[in-house]
Amino acid sequence: MNHSQRVILILLVVSFIIGVSTGNRLYYRLTYLWCFLFVGSWLWSLISVRGIRLVRSARALRAQVGQIFEERFDLQNLTRIPRLWLEVRDESNLPGSEGSRVLTMIAGKQGRSYLARTRLMQRGVFSLGPTTLSAGDIFGIFPATLKIPSQETLLVYPMMVDVRNFPNPPGLLPGGEALRRRTHQVTPNAAGVREYLHGDPLNRIHWLSTARRDRLMVKEFELDPLADVWIFLDAMLSQQFKLPQPAVDPRVKDLWRRDVKISLPPATEEYSVCIAASLVREYLRRGRSVGLAAAGSYLALIPPDRGSRQLGKILEALAILHADGEVPLRGLVETQVKHMVKGSTVVLITPAVDQEILIVAEFLLRRGLRPIVILLNTASFGGPEGSVALAADIRAIGIPVRLVSCGDEIELALSQEPQFNAVNHSSAM
Repeated sequence: MNHSQRVILILLVVSFIIGVSTGNRLYYRLTYLWCFLFVGSWLWSLISVRGIRLVRSARALRAQVGQIFEERFDLQNLTRIPRLWLEVRDESNLPGSEGSRVLTMIAGKQGRSYLARTRLMQRGVFSLGPTTLSAGDIFGIFPATLKIPSQETLLVYPMMVDVRNFPNPPGLLPGGEALRRRTHQVTPNAAGVREYLHGDPLNRIHWLSTARRDRLMVKEFELDPLADVWIFLDAMLSQQFKLPQPAVDPRVKDLWRRDVKISLPPATEEYSVCIAASLVREYLRRGRSVGLAAAGSYLALIPPDRGSRQLGKILEALAILHADGEVPLRGLVETQVKHMVKGSTVVLITPAVDQEILIVAEFLLRRGLRPIVILLNTASFGGPEGSVALAADIRAIGIPVRLVSCGDEIELALSQEPQFNAVNHSSAM
């Protein structure tokens, strides 16, 4: 029983007692008034949220950090009783969700709708709900609520940047021979022809063979001799560092602005995921076959493949990845290296500062692979020193290396080699 209900009951009892003791009709009338108000408000509250239907719908359930997510709320009054007011509370865990509204004067058999737009600031999976409808009597004595459970989820892909000058070793297999593996994608290597099957695209029909055999024939393709690209992301918890989250730029809420720049959280986990997603997209653009390996709270292992479908699979894995694993990068590489084709490119993304990363890079070289190391400068994330010296040691053995610090423009940091101070490096060694 809330405060308003207790007050009404106290007034009702006091009016009744005074009326009985004094016989004054005024107090009897006040007793009837408080009784009518109490019972009438209770009955009104019972029907205030009944016969109300709320439907939440979104244009897309997959989006990327920085984009504007739009959701539509349709509220329908299915009865003939008008609703004086209804409060819609959006209890979604989506950061910055703007779906809550207060609607007034909804007539019987009528509906209201509105759009809620949110700028996406964080990767992950977010539930679109639950949603709570609140109403009650006109005096607010008996509030009523109706909770509508979540029906759908939104998957937010990590932020990606354009990388143009990142190393792209050709990774040719010995002798440049074809892999002799059939693929559904179009490659420069035609393997032969077969009969047309329902669903085959018409642009793969081989017309000369069709005319010769008097039935539709389509071309088959093999993978070209370019070797795979593997992205290894270090998701070990003890290697992660982060700084306090800065205040959000107030311009972010101005959804009409197109010049708003979304900044990554100052954490090695978020920078690693952004770098991995950006490199996957860039290598797929170059026609390479890309795979991902990361051991966080679960093992994310996606074999190399090509095309937009592969990009979607990797982005989905990166969207829900949390760097809270216990498997070191060296152990992850050693368990997967036997599945890598000789000549493949291996990109290592890690915030580690110990010499074990140098050992892993040399191990990959001895196995006939082409490693590339991306080091996150842990000192800039509140961690220990040593990333600069380690980057210099890696480059000294001829392995391409990139150094990314907190606050750097990632596309620039990945496109140019780091500059080292020879004096400082020699003293560090």
